[in-house]
Order: sequence, then structure tokens, then C-alpha cells
Amino acid sequence: MEIEDVLCTFCGCLCDDIRVEVKEGRIEKVRGACRLGSSKIMGHNRIKSPMIRVNGTLKETSYEDAYRKAAEILVSAKHPLLYGWASTTCEALKKGILLAEEIGGVVDTTATVCHGPSIIGIEEKGLVGSTLGQIKNRADLIVFWGCNPSEAHPRHTLRYSSNACGRFTPDGRKGRKVLVIDVRETRTARNADRFLRIQPGTDYEIISALRMIIGGKAESLPENIAGVSRKELIEIAEMMKSAKFGAIFFGLGLTHSRGRYKNVDNALSLVSELNSHTKFVIMAMRGHYNVTGVGQVLAWSSGYPMAVDYARGAPYYNPGETSCCDLLSRRDVDAALIIASDPASNLPRGCVEALAEMPVIQIDPFENPTTLFADVVIPSAIAGIEAEGTAYRMDGLSLRLRKLVDTEHPSDVEILQAILDNVRRLRDDN
Repeated sequence: MEIEDVLCTFCGCLCDDIRVEVKEGRIEKVRGACRLGSSKIMGHNRIKSPMIRVNGTLKETSYEDAYRKAAEILVSAKHPLLYGWASTTCEALKKGILLAEEIGGVVDTTATVCHGPSIIGIEEKGLVGSTLGQIKNRADLIVFWGCNPSEAHPRHTLRYSSNACGRFTPDGRKGRKVLVIDVRETRTARNADRFLRIQPGTDYEIISALRMIIGGKAESLPENIAGVSRKELIEIAEMMKSAKFGAIFFGLGLTHSRGRYKNVDNALSLVSELNSHTKFVIMAMRGHYNVTGVGQVLAWSSGYPMAVDYARGAPYYNPGETSCCDLLSRRDVDAALIIASDPASNLPRGCVEALAEMPVIQIDPFENPTTLFADVVIPSAIAGIEAEGTAYRMDGLSLRLRKLVDTEHPSDVEILQAILDNVRRLRDDN
């Protein structure tokens, strides 16, 4: 049986034109996805059963015992961390927020170590945004700043941006100009019409210079700005102003260079000022498939997009204090529930060492380095393949994930509800 229009749950593109062949309850083939998406859909290194660490070794156990042990860890903790969420559904995060309110924990997402500066910049300045569909149908200038979609989001250019054929852009790549601004010549840069190589950590200066040129103050600039000639920046600014519809996609090359959220703040101002001359929008290239969605759910539930502490009985948010890296560095949390993420591979070494010193509960379909020090491991159904739910594309569009095949594993929602039930039961007993 072939299932059409399946959503790929790998990256923030959430491509919705995938075809999956199912035979005897198993996925046999994936068509239309990139190699990264196909690998995710086909599955790999699956955790087969729940495990609890006994005398330093993970031993297989039942789901009921795993739920009970997880609840004991969370109830015993004074200030637990609930981290991850970017690769699961919005419904799972809603359960996680209920759990955090019950135990006085901190909910933080992987955004805190990737596009956290972007979120803070957008909070300060506001966002001139659009959907990916609008960009596909209208944009004649695509700017990739500090990102490399050819390798990180392989179908982005084909479906939504530089190579896509839209209603008012029927010629696709031939009808668009592509500008790449980066510190190195990436695969994306090699396919661009123009590549502007900048020195590491100079994004803020370059954006500021472009703003001055667009504001009519080019003569006030020196001949050379952070290693780039004034003449070249004037040409770039004219390229932007002369576009009918321009779109800037930015990645961690902008958000994690010197200046961080101020770079994003400055880029948002640049786009706002470009709109005095033409139509221009800007969008972050989000990585995990639902990292946009978890920010949405946290924001409408608590008022804050990440790093929300429920220990005071009401949501509290202060990046630099309540974000996971700060809490772990200060040893301000004493247990962790890790869901749909792998902090052992992505957090700084000191934070991983802190995690390894405390009780850790892992909820994930797949084994990863975090499994090596987890005390309770609970395998879950793969969202979008074995469980349904809601996810948000990188442009903020909500999409429904379908269940394609049956599984013996419970969904993240069911696991979190079972842990929550056990937490409440333990508290009633006490």
C-alpha cells in the first residue's frame, strides 16, 4: 500500500509531499524525501523495551515499572529539568507543561542552544515575516545569511525558495537571484549568483553598513568595512532595493557569531527599512521539525517561548538564568527528563557532566549518547509515523502528522500522561 502526502519529520521544512510504501505493517520504501528524511522515516537503532539502570547497568523492565521509577525520581527532586521537545508533537509538550506545573520543574527546549538568540531578537524588534508559500510564489531575490540549506535542509531550495517554481515565479531558479552571505564558501554559496564572504564575527558591522547605505548615508562609511569594500556593499544594497520581493533566510552563522541576538535585532531592522523601498521578509532556518511548534505551545501556555521555570507556582522566564545550560552549569537542577533530543551530543561538556551526575529519564524512540547515562529509558512511538499529532513548520504554519503504521510502543503523550498519573498517585500516598 502506498500512502501519499506524508509529512517528513526531520527538519523544519516539514515537506508534505512524501510517498511511503507500507507492507505488512512495515515501511518498505520512502519516495520523494531527501536522504536525511528517508533515514528518519525508515528508522534506525530503535530502543526495543523500557530499561532501568541497576548497579550501573541498564536492565529491561515493563512500561509500568519504568513509569513508576520515573515518577519517583521527579517527585524526589527539588528542581527538575524537562528538556528537549523539538522532535515531538505539540500535544506531548502540553502534557509536559502539566507535569512541570505538578512537580515545579523547568521546561526548556533545544531552541535555547540554537535559535534562542533569534527568539530574543524577535521579541525585542518584531518580525516582518511570511509563509514559505508566499516566498515560493513571489520572491525574486533569496538571501541566505549564515546558513547552508543545501546540506542542512536539502529540499528547502527546491520546494520553497531559490529553485522553486511559483505562481508569479514560473521560471524558478532562472527567474530569481540568489545571494549568500557567509564566512565560508558552502555548497549553497557555490550555487548562488553572488557570494559575499565576510570575516567571522562581523555580521553586525556588515548589517549596520547596509542599513546606512539603504538610509542614504553611504558617503559616511569608510572605504573598507570589516574586510568588505564599501563599493561591494553598495552593490548588495542596490540588489536588495531593486528586488520586487526579497526574502532573507538566516541560520546559526548569524545567531551564534559575535553579537548573537543583537545581530538578529539588527537584521530585523534592516528588513524593516528595506520595506520603505520594496517588499522584504525574513525567516529563521529552524532545524528540528517541531522546534517552532514547541515555542508556540510554551508561548500560548505560559507567555514565554522557552526556558520557563514553574518552581515558583507561576511561569518565570529569564534567559541566562532559567535556560538549561545556565541551570546545569550552576547545578541548580537535580534531576532531568529528556525527551526527543540528545543533550549529550549538543550541550557543552560541563552541562553534560552535570547531567551525568543526576538521575536522568530519557523518552525517545532511538538510542543516542544520552542513553549511556540515563537511569530510566522509555522507548516511544515515532511521531508522524507511528503516532499522530501537530507540528509547526519553520514559517509558523501548523500541520497535522498522520499515523502510518501500528506499533507496540506508546506515544510520547501516553508516556507523559502515565508518568503524571504516577506522580499524582505518589503524592496522594504521601
